[in-house]
Amino acid sequence: MPDQLPDTLTRAHLIGIGGAGMSGIARILLARGAQVSGSDAKESRAFLSLRAQGAEIAVGQRAENLDAFPEGPSSVIVSTAIKDDNPELMAARERGITVLHRAQALAGLMEGHRVACIAGTHGKTSTTSMLTVALQQCRLDPSFAIGGDLNESGANAHHGEGGVFVAEADESDGSFLAYSPSVAVVTNVEPDHLDHHGTAEAYVSVFADFLGRIVPGGLLIVCGDDEGAEKLGALAAERGIRVRRYGRSVTGADDAKVLDYAPAPDGGVVRISLRGEEIVLRVAVPGEHMALNAIAALLAGIELGAPTEGLAEGLAAFGGVRRRFEFKGRAGDVRVYDDYAHHPTEVDAQLRAVRTAAGQGRVVVVFQPHLYSRTKAFSKEFAAALSLADEVVVLDVFGAREKPEPGVSGALIADQISGVPVHYQPAFDVAAKLAADLVEPGDLLVTMGAGDVTQLGPEILAELDRRAG
Repeated sequence: MPDQLPDTLTRAHLIGIGGAGMSGIARILLARGAQVSGSDAKESRAFLSLRAQGAEIAVGQRAENLDAFPEGPSSVIVSTAIKDDNPELMAARERGITVLHRAQALAGLMEGHRVACIAGTHGKTSTTSMLTVALQQCRLDPSFAIGGDLNESGANAHHGEGGVFVAEADESDGSFLAYSPSVAVVTNVEPDHLDHHGTAEAYVSVFADFLGRIVPGGLLIVCGDDEGAEKLGALAAERGIRVRRYGRSVTGADDAKVLDYAPAPDGGVVRISLRGEEIVLRVAVPGEHMALNAIAALLAGIELGAPTEGLAEGLAAFGGVRRRFEFKGRAGDVRVYDDYAHHPTEVDAQLRAVRTAAGQGRVVVVFQPHLYSRTKAFSKEFAAALSLADEVVVLDVFGAREKPEPGVSGALIADQISGVPVHYQPAFDVAAKLAADLVEPGDLLVTMGAGDVTQLGPEILAELDRRAG
């Protein structure tokens, strides 16, 4: 039965249980009747939700947290972010408890299901979410695990009663090599996460390794407009793997060719040709890149046996993902959004979409670089992408797992932006007031980045309301 648990997951302890990936695994484990314990550095919305569902969760990480249940955990689940000197991880190893990476745990939850994995440098979360909502519209009730919360349900994971499991597949640490998909989507392949992979060649190579995880008879879906994904598709075909492509440049009989895309105030409309049939997809999120993601989801859904019409209805109803051009509010005639874009290509694509959504208003972006290594490697490309806005505020780097690097700060990007007014503001606590100073009636402001810049949206709205009052 798909809902059975491997023995190692019947009593699971998750270190960092409040994180996006870990909380999703915990949610599914609880739904399947597992005993779940965990810990995190601080309380969060996900933390409190899991506790309400029956998980035993502690604030702070200590060896005694492994004793939440009399029999002790059957496994301890960790992410790459958990270091070897973590007291709970050290205790688990000393006691001989099985230690699983979160990808291994998720692979265990996939057993017995037909698995669809969505990978790629950009667009994974949105495409996974689109496929999930589209399959739900077709009443297939998939299980899913996503790196963001669906706007429809507020959930990042779910145990479904259907035989399909949809998962976002993370290449950042190579952990997606734990999965065995029957349907694999690769939206694009462009060097990133060089702090882990070391070189662009190594990063690309891990996608080639991912091809070997596709089950015999399975399907690879790639964007034919992306050079890296197209090369991966060619390699897959050489290995005898079925491949379907989507995009403007594709020519195969089974490919989904984009005929045209038209932006709309509430998203966009894309017209495609698929197996001799013309299909119109309405997407409620802006940008042609989002339309491409929707086409990928459509192809994956068709492969999983869902009807085209139902999938199209689901894609039209897709309301987005938190932190993916998420509307935060309006103050007077200024709209404020928040977006997770943290790679130059993502920033470029999103700002082009934002330009459409802004109409006649200006686009003001408050950007927070994420990781010192990424900032150093792509400062020129970030500057070029941010130049698409009408006014730019660059914050200092959100280091996350990395230590500061001499000479690497937000100024490295700000100093290379040309053609538009730019403001480098390393003091996070004054950024909201600066942003409020810059906006004018009719403007669209977007906070952008993968760090705590998301906190600024409500602060900017509050500052604008205070000044208006």
